Amino acid sequence: MTTKILVVDDEADLELLIKQKFRRKIRENVYEFVFAHDGRQALETVRERPDLDIILSDINMPVMDGLELLSRLQEANPVLKTVMVSAYGDMHNIRTAMNRGAFDFVTKPVDFQDLELTMDKTARHVQQLRQTLRAIQENNILRMYVDETVLNFVGRPEFKNTLMASETVDATVVFIDICGFTSLSEVLPPTDIVTMLNRYFDQMVKEIIAQGGYIDKFMGDAIMAVFRDDYHLDRAVDAALAARAAVQANHDVLPDGRPYQPQVSIGINTGEMVSGNIGSASLKRLDYTVIGDNVNVSQRLQAAAEPGQIIITEAIYERLRESFQCRPLHEVVLKNKSEPVMIYEVVA
Repeated sequence: MTTKILVVDDEADLELLIKQKFRRKIRENVYEFVFAHDGRQALETVRERPDLDIILSDINMPVMDGLELLSRLQEANPVLKTVMVSAYGDMHNIRTAMNRGAFDFVTKPVDFQDLELTMDKTARHVQQLRQTLRAIQENNILRMYVDETVLNFVGRPEFKNTLMASETVDATVVFIDICGFTSLSEVLPPTDIVTMLNRYFDQMVKEIIAQGGYIDKFMGDAIMAVFRDDYHLDRAVDAALAARAAVQANHDVLPDGRPYQPQVSIGINTGEMVSGNIGSASLKRLDYTVIGDNVNVSQRLQAAAEPGQIIITEAIYERLRESFQCRPLHEVVLKNKSEPVMIYEVVA
């Protein structure tokens, strides 16, 4: 599969340099490069080329600089990921770029070996994100067209064993609950409650999908998400941090004039769990989900979390301590656990 890359830079010699450095992979159709000389021209190219995977963009450019381009790309193509390539590698520019949606940052003069590794990593992320979106789209289309004939066909004996098959997987489960949301039903009409809840869910789902997770189920005002494959624990924590920030950035006003800012409580656990279609084949109602002790612990950690907290066990903390900022809290007694469990909060 060819990775399609848009290079945005006003330096004329960069185009020639890239073509020289990556000539073999261009010839082998591993990479396909297109070029733009400022942010405005880049936006036009993005709209014309929805198949683009990556943008390599400078910061300092005429007409529209790279940081302004970043702020407009989410609307133009939310799947496309941008790697900033700039001599302005100070912390302020890096933080500004990341806050506006940059996937990574490479400083000039460019180390082309490092750039290639960064491009490949970014391309894998984009490919995984597209696969997730495609699966969601296909699932939604399937639901629109499933009728009694199809359900009866799936329910035949020869398919029953396949449908009920299960496997043991290594995965991470995230439970996210919107704190105190049920009480809003006392002050808001049902339509407003559903509209508000769906808006919060949509914000969280986008962050979960962006990290390669999938939604296992919605449970009232809570979400259960599952992450599998490489670095599933780290990606789950990144998604939880982003989902918390997205939801808590909302500022709504209740009918009585009181401000309302939603808070979430989150529990995360990882390990082996059983994955399969759980339900009744006789009723033709099956739910593809994960079950097991590690799933239960994740939900109980969420129940132990205060508003705004992301809670993990000490065992998970030992795996995350070098990548995330965490702080110890206290011991809690979890259901079906003979000993108290020390819990930690993921701060950032």
